[in-house]
Amino acid sequence: MNKWVRAHTNIALIKYWGKENEDLIIPKNNSLSLTLDAFYTDTSVTFDDALTEDELILDGDKQDARTLSKVQRVLDEVRTLAGLESKARIESINHVPTAAGLASSASGLAALAGAASQAAGLDLSDQELSKLARIGSGSASRSIFGGFAEWIKGHDHDSSYAVPVDDAQWDIGMLFIIVNDAKKDVSSRDGMKRTVETSPFYDGWLNSLDADLSAMKQAVSDRDIEQVGQIAERNALKMHATTLGASPPFTYWTAESMKAMDAVRALRKLGYTAYFTMDAGPNVKIICRQSDLSALKQELSKTFGDEQLIAAKPGPGLHLLN
Repeated sequence: MNKWVRAHTNIALIKYWGKENEDLIIPKNNSLSLTLDAFYTDTSVTFDDALTEDELILDGDKQDARTLSKVQRVLDEVRTLAGLESKARIESINHVPTAAGLASSASGLAALAGAASQAAGLDLSDQELSKLARIGSGSASRSIFGGFAEWIKGHDHDSSYAVPVDDAQWDIGMLFIIVNDAKKDVSSRDGMKRTVETSPFYDGWLNSLDADLSAMKQAVSDRDIEQVGQIAERNALKMHATTLGASPPFTYWTAESMKAMDAVRALRKLGYTAYFTMDAGPNVKIICRQSDLSALKQELSKTFGDEQLIAAKPGPGLHLLN
């Protein structure tokens, strides 16, 4: 009986946006994220000679070939490393809305890397697991680790992986405002590619990242939540600005996203430490003190429904479930 493996999602505070190598998923810049406890994926893998093709059962439903393609890259690498030829059955339960800017692919592909290598009898280091997860989904490389992690861009398969930065065992949390959990119109992968290829703003974004990253690492080291929040909010806004210059232009924001951003600015006027970040989707994540989570939730419930507000604390790295 193969074991179940759990990986939590992570939210990037210094964003990954753009690939240097599409095939290997080598990014154009380093990124830094916080792994969270509220959203996660549980996965189990069985290699079975009786199977004629790989199959993926996600939340009880068999998935199509397109969804399977990301997964097969990871399975093929595991088969190569373990000298296996058997096809695999993957069972996965997502405790994250899929493809709505809530990093379901990060937890999903990290859990797959752990479960598939475990089922194949491989004993991989965290660094090797991070590389394995990366070839399925770039951000998944960071979900191998709990707390803050940095994905080092590298230049080839062996040099591109995440490393732990800080365990985040201090007064930091995140509050999600879910304005829309539907599948988005432009996937991260497509949006990223279009922006890199066509947006005149992209180079400006790229050139500002080293400064953002070193400032963020200093702020995390100092446990300075004001600085963490300010740097993350500006970094996210710069990333989203690049999409408006793409051809054709696009945005992940909705009217509700704008309303949520304004609500965060209003919280600051009330004296709270509250800064937003957004990924390739309409939902807004508030970086705040963990000790303020319930007060912020109460304040925001005047504007948003309780079901739209999800509090999260720093989460653990990849682990086996008993």
